[in-house]
Amino acid sequence: MASSTPLPPFAAIVVAAGKGLRVGGQVPKQFRRWRGKPLIGHSVEALLAAGAAPLVVVIAPDGQAEAEAALAGLAGIRFVPGGATRQDSVRAGLEALAPDGPAHVLIHDAARPDLPHAVIARLLAALAERPGAIPVLPVVDSLAVAGADGAMAGKAERETLRRVQTPQAFRFGAILAAHRAWAGPTDAGDDAQVLVASSGSVALVDGDERLRKITFAEDFVETSAAPAFRVGQGFDVHRLEAGEELWLCGVRIPHDKGLAGHSDADVALHAITDAVLGAIGDGDIGTHFPPSDPQWRGARSGRFLEHAVGLARTAGYALANIDLTLICEAPKIGPHRPAMRAEVARLAGLSENAVSIKATTTERLGFTGRGEGIAAQAIVALTLA
Repeated sequence: MASSTPLPPFAAIVVAAGKGLRVGGQVPKQFRRWRGKPLIGHSVEALLAAGAAPLVVVIAPDGQAEAEAALAGLAGIRFVPGGATRQDSVRAGLEALAPDGPAHVLIHDAARPDLPHAVIARLLAALAERPGAIPVLPVVDSLAVAGADGAMAGKAERETLRRVQTPQAFRFGAILAAHRAWAGPTDAGDDAQVLVASSGSVALVDGDERLRKITFAEDFVETSAAPAFRVGQGFDVHRLEAGEELWLCGVRIPHDKGLAGHSDADVALHAITDAVLGAIGDGDIGTHFPPSDPQWRGARSGRFLEHAVGLARTAGYALANIDLTLICEAPKIGPHRPAMRAEVARLAGLSENAVSIKATTTERLGFTGRGEGIAAQAIVALTLA
């Protein structure tokens, strides 16, 4: 699960048929490793996590074996041979999706690996008003028009210009018809231009600096300097009330009171989730699952932790270990520790020996000492995947 608000159904095309010669070397850049995995794997995983179905990866005619190896273990992917230009490749991907008849499609470049879910949500929302939508960023530098002699020939008005990113989103029927109607050379800069040439209207939505394109060899060198490990901490409190179920670490605990909250109020999993999100600098549990959203009423908190672990994976990190402390007078945690440890390990994709669950009291001081609530504190470590 990737967001607090479900996205409308959509298909996706990831264009990965190029050679990526500007990065150097013999391996096309989309298959070179970046933050622990092939470059293409990051955006494909992000699209699948957001619900893309079907997802077409357009590859070089002789590149299927390499693409399959780079995306091994991911389900729901189709490989389609591309053409001589990017536009030809996108057309091939669209034609492959035509029998499915999706309502919306996102078209993305494999060289933009860091794909925020929020950008996907903004693009799909914009399709309610227009047949196309693209993510853009403002131009912050001054711009000059170069003359034929290499001298400055004029000034470009940056206020009217935008930097265009991918993925670009379209109503499927509109973009397929626009590509089929294209009569000129297949060298359009992007798919939005194809739609505009067919009298389609394209919305501009906020992009994200994280969506920068990996283009040169130094881009790989720069990102390889990401920290080898990151640490996050989380803390949460819920009150105990009669008539509520008590869930801790994804395990239902027999007790005369339970924790009150919008979800199942599993204070332990909430603390761990916040620790993971903190380690990757991606907000907190309330950011992703706001208590104002009725869909999370009574939701199992294991879903929240799985979501956070998926975000860490997309950022190029894997969980190394979890250290959790529960603070309460009752119930006794010891008898339930093995089951709790096993469930946390399952949710986080860890071995049990990488999960520590401890319990302590406050010597009957404070709200936990009076039995009014339970607190939890978690620390997690992440390593580059």
